[in-house]
Amino acid sequence: MVALVHTVAFSGIDVCPVEVQVQIANGLPAFSVVGLPDKAVAESRERVRAALVAIGLGLPPKRITVNLAPADVAKEGSHFDLPIALGILAAMDLVPREDILNFTVMGELALDGRVSPVAGVLPAAISAHAHERGLICPQAQGAEAAWAGGGDTFAVADLLQAIGFLKGDALLSPARPGDPPPAPPEPDMADVKGQESARRALEIAAAGGHNLLMVGPPGAGKSMLARRLPGLLPPLSAQEALDVSMVHSIAGEIAEGGLVRRRPFRAPHHSCSTAAMVGGGLRARPGEVSLAHLGVLFLDELPEFPRAVLESLRQPLETGSVSVARANRHVTYPARVQLIAAMNPCRCGHLDDPALACRRAPLCAEDYQNTISGPFLDRIDLHVELARVDPWELGGLAPGEPTATVAARVAAARDRQTRRLAALPGARCNADLEGRALDDLVPLGAADRAFLAEAAAKLKLSARGYHRVLKVARTIADLAGADAVARPHLAEALAYRRRPART
Repeated sequence: MVALVHTVAFSGIDVCPVEVQVQIANGLPAFSVVGLPDKAVAESRERVRAALVAIGLGLPPKRITVNLAPADVAKEGSHFDLPIALGILAAMDLVPREDILNFTVMGELALDGRVSPVAGVLPAAISAHAHERGLICPQAQGAEAAWAGGGDTFAVADLLQAIGFLKGDALLSPARPGDPPPAPPEPDMADVKGQESARRALEIAAAGGHNLLMVGPPGAGKSMLARRLPGLLPPLSAQEALDVSMVHSIAGEIAEGGLVRRRPFRAPHHSCSTAAMVGGGLRARPGEVSLAHLGVLFLDELPEFPRAVLESLRQPLETGSVSVARANRHVTYPARVQLIAAMNPCRCGHLDDPALACRRAPLCAEDYQNTISGPFLDRIDLHVELARVDPWELGGLAPGEPTATVAARVAAARDRQTRRLAALPGARCNADLEGRALDDLVPLGAADRAFLAEAAAKLKLSARGYHRVLKVARTIADLAGADAVARPHLAEALAYRRRPART
């Protein structure tokens, strides 16, 4: 007789149903787990054995075989502990075999029988409810799983409580969605003094979802401006919050059972590897570009990143997703991000100040900036240069507009885009426009088209650069409340296509 327990495996954010099949047969005592288990799954034998001993039970002196079906799908992670333990107990007739089939089960077992948190509870709950089953998960993650809705989620503290619940000896209330801890307030744009051109570029980037590169000397305010962008962006919609939370759940980064409510802001250090940036590693975890999905990916000190890391971002910036290839499978994660980058003009950072520039200026600027490839720069819509602000001038400069004022203009521009893009699936803002939709939504008169063509020829724009100018011009028009893109909007958008100076 074989006992069955439902659980899941993950391929990116996709959920693969897994059936835990347990057979206890006569023979020499043995405990085998088959079905392409990784090291963590294979070690579940010892955790399950110790957890059963902790609650006063022991494995029968027989041959125990656990098959994780389908057997040709790789099984990774520690969340198979609880379903394996319950499957063994069902095979021993200590847990009702029929009742356990109504649930998807996941959780890691501690040696004393406690059920510890695992990654991927939220997508697992969505999958369980889609199959009209409830979910049994760790107590610490019941509030997270309850956000899936559509079915009962029961959170258990330990193996003994799970047994009692399935036998009807312990009553558990369905878990309820939790709220994240209060987030600290966003930094205010009013703290930024001067740098009006950079403030304008940041507002355009926020309004249209455009990529932005800021170039300036150390201390000019590049990082300060970048960290104020999330406060300008519209809040996540309910569906967007669920999409972002699923990625963070797979990575095990959901805090205290609440969905991710703020747009992510990820700022990886320039020493990060390619796997850390786009995903990979032993279990093909999501990288920084996926953890920033529907939010901001901030790359400070851009030329200091390894060239291979920056080149690996070229495809995600275009497609909005990243595929991690392995010999036995491909894993795809969403990666629709807004890239904000900052860099010094040269290695010493003082290219435009003869009193501070190094002896190699201006050749050092060419060497430094050439570490970034042209195709990568071509994917950045807005290039803006920041000037040095002298400390003695700061006291005399008036505070800039506060975040609330700028965010209101951004929200109004986004509202116009939402109405305009309602018929285009998957398009959230102007940065998502492409192909015929871009031509239809940004019509130009003959004179304006000739002006843009002449400017594109002089600036030697690529076809991608030409279309990105149209997108930025559409955003500038939206900020101005204009229905049509006019010559001034095109001129300003063209000005932002200028690449960092290469002497």
